[in-house]
Formats: sequence, structure tokens, C-alpha cells
Amino acid sequence: MNRPDEEKPLMAAVRGQQFKPTVILLASTALMITWKYFGSLEFYHERLSSLLDIQGDQPAIAAAYSFACCLLLLGVVPVLIVKLVLHENLADYGVRLGNRARTVRCFLLIAPLFLLIGYLSSKDPSVLSQYPINRIAGASPSMFGFHLATYLMFYLGWEFCFRGFIQFGLRDSLGLANALLIQVMASTLLHIGKPAVESYGAIAGGIIWGIVAYRTQSLLAGLLLHCLLGMSLDWFICYM
Repeated sequence: MNRPDEEKPLMAAVRGQQFKPTVILLASTALMITWKYFGSLEFYHERLSSLLDIQGDQPAIAAAYSFACCLLLLGVVPVLIVKLVLHENLADYGVRLGNRARTVRCFLLIAPLFLLIGYLSSKDPSVLSQYPINRIAGASPSMFGFHLATYLMFYLGWEFCFRGFIQFGLRDSLGLANALLIQVMASTLLHIGKPAVESYGAIAGGIIWGIVAYRTQSLLAGLLLHCLLGMSLDWFICYM
């Protein structure tokens, strides 16, 4: 039988100073797994496409479904947890303009590198087998515009979850370096099943976006850079 003194660390985690990191780690893990299983293209095609009987281009609808689930599960739900459970300000999680000068400098410095990566990746057969997620994104300018508009939902949810909810949320209790590395590990593991080059690149990307979020005290620059990388990749694939 457990002695009373052995239960104290657990109780402290639930009710004491560790309440916040406990909530963030448990919630983010559950939400990531939920999106991976129930917000995927495969789940939509296997379980929902026939039930919903939505008329239209199924690849585009399936992609939009996955992006919307990412926004809901990795973005909206963590926002609600911050406000309703932790009772904290979203500005402390990077939802603000932050240091505007650093935001502009970071974007201008890193953007050319990401454009180059997007172009080079568009020539990789393993990447071409996975992207664009909306397989008919390049069918017409209007379809590509729809793809970009819905794709933004994915990046909003992703950046808030990893750089906001996890990194900013864990910084005070675990330290900046640990909080940054935890979000890198989590976001990288969610790439399992993607091309190896992308999964390894997610490590570097997570570090870069984490440092940018810290330096600018905002999610804005990282969001713009992540959008630039993913959307430019799809543009290069579709039109070059």
C-alpha cells in the first residue's frame, strides 16, 4: 500500500504549483492524439464522406476538414483552457504583436531561406507524394485560393498549440530551454508518417520558430514564416 507521504507529489501536481504544467501537458497530448486519429484525411474519407454526403470536390473538402479540426483541437480548445481553466491572459501565450521591430527583422531574415527550402522540397519525390494536402489545389486559381484560405486554419491551430500553449505555458515552471525542447519534441513526433526529410526538418523548424517566438514575444512572425514555407511549397508544386 502507498504511504500518505508518497501521495504528496501527485497531489501537488494536481492542486499545487504543478497544476498549470500538468494541465498543459495532459491536455496537449490528448488533443494531439485526437487530431491525429479523428482529424485526418483518412478518417474523413473512411467515416465521414459518405455520411455527410457533401457535394463538391472531395479532396478539397477532406483537406479543409483536417485543417478545421487542427484549428479547433490545437487552437480553440487550448485557448479555452487558458481562459477558463488557467484563468490567464492570452497575451502571455504570444497572442499579441510583441516586439514589432524584431518581428519584421526575423521575418525578413528567415523568409528567403524558407522560400528556398520550399522550392527545393517541391522537387523531392517523397514530398510530392504527400503535398499539397488538398490534391486538387492546383486545379484552378480559385481552388488554390480556397486551399490557402483553409490551410491558414491549420497554421493558426498549430502555432498556438506548440509555440503558445506549450512553450509559453511551460516556460515559467520548466524554464525556457525545457519548454522549447518539449514543444519541439511534441511537434516533431506529430510528423510521424510524413517523409523523413520533413520529420527531421521539423526538429530544426521547431527550434527556429520557438526561438523566434521567444525573441519577439509573439506568435506572429513564426505564424507568417510557417505559412510562407508550407504555402510556397504548394505553389511551387502546383505551378512550377
